[in-house]
Amino acid sequence: MIRAVFSSFAFVLLAALPLRAEVEIQEVTSPGGIHAWLVESHEVPFVSVEIRFQGGASLDAPGKRGAINLMTGLLEEGAGEMDARAFARERDALAASYRFDVSSDSLAISARMLTENRDEAVGLLRQALVAPRFDQDAIDRVRAQVISGIRSDATDPNAIAGQTFDRIAFGDHPYATPISGTEDSVNALTRDDLIAARDRVIARDRLYVAAAGDISAEDLGKMLDTLLGDLPETGAPMPGPAPLNLAGGVNVVPFDTPQSVAVFGQRGLERDDPDFFAAFVMNQILGGGGFGARLMEEVRVKRGLTYGVYSYLMPMDHAALIMGQVASGNDKIAEAVQVIRDEWARMAEQGATEDELDKVKTYLTGAYPLRFDGNGPIARILVGMQMEGLTPDYVKTRNDKIRAVTLDDVRRVAAEWLDPAHLQFVVVGQPQGLETTN
Repeated sequence: MIRAVFSSFAFVLLAALPLRAEVEIQEVTSPGGIHAWLVESHEVPFVSVEIRFQGGASLDAPGKRGAINLMTGLLEEGAGEMDARAFARERDALAASYRFDVSSDSLAISARMLTENRDEAVGLLRQALVAPRFDQDAIDRVRAQVISGIRSDATDPNAIAGQTFDRIAFGDHPYATPISGTEDSVNALTRDDLIAARDRVIARDRLYVAAAGDISAEDLGKMLDTLLGDLPETGAPMPGPAPLNLAGGVNVVPFDTPQSVAVFGQRGLERDDPDFFAAFVMNQILGGGGFGARLMEEVRVKRGLTYGVYSYLMPMDHAALIMGQVASGNDKIAEAVQVIRDEWARMAEQGATEDELDKVKTYLTGAYPLRFDGNGPIARILVGMQMEGLTPDYVKTRNDKIRAVTLDDVRRVAAEWLDPAHLQFVVVGQPQGLETTN
């Protein structure tokens, strides 16, 4: 199955990191000029490697939507002289694992390998990147899996809501359409299309790498050149900024279900905005903190309108949003939407309280949200940091940035950025008391 990841949540994960003094990040440059970050640890004889190619499914060629998604699902389906079964046997014999994922903004590869088999495991992964077979039987099999997913999404209220919101928000940008494509577009893809898709996204000019575990900086440099040195230098150009066509109001998508799903959102902050940390803290108070957040308190705890409601910042490569989601009975969703609007407006007008700010700072700087709990998570965190434009000292300075956010900062960003008049809702279901307003 194609497994999509949402790299736009990278900051949410990063902002939850506790500090661990033993995590020391080395910057490594291979003899061939490939840059990577490394956390060296020799306690366990294996290494995790995370590779990202920026651009992801947004780099689909015109008229070929879904090609990069399908291509990604085929990278482990045979390479070089090995068909899919032979590749799987070799991978398993080496006790290695490879995971290939794609999102709108990146193609991600996660590799795990034992120290004793590292050279062979790297060689096998290299074959998947530089010499994937794209055999017709594998194409047909993975294509069928993708189409099954497309059909499933067509009957899933959550998927319908998200896709409808994207279509409204992003106009003719690649963000406006699902990365998996449509049945027609996927059925039309040929082997040549998949080869072209690989060349559009797997290239050194959009490469990010991180490693953690039983490997030295010198050995990592040699590994990088072996694994990635033969990749093309350049891929397809990035698609450019996405429009944000969010006028506010409600769009209802009729769907026969006893419970309505609502996705809502408005413009947001880019990751490098000076106010991003203040906005992150503000959103944690508004809708990002589970039962401690205002939306959960007002929509679920006080009124019993939902089991869960949340909001989050979503800085993507080519657009930035403040998003959220809620589900409620058809007879209750209109009230839930109104309460969310009211809380959006209350935060914009009044900001937060000192008590709310203190509790959120304690939460965000505490040890429990996310831990460096193994080589795999560490490597994923490091590559995410690179893609967010952060520096290696972020893990040591991040808590200070959270602590530095003041009550005035939260009130200022809430007043500037929260915009209930342009908060767009897409509601899928049979909502009572709600109609499309735009």
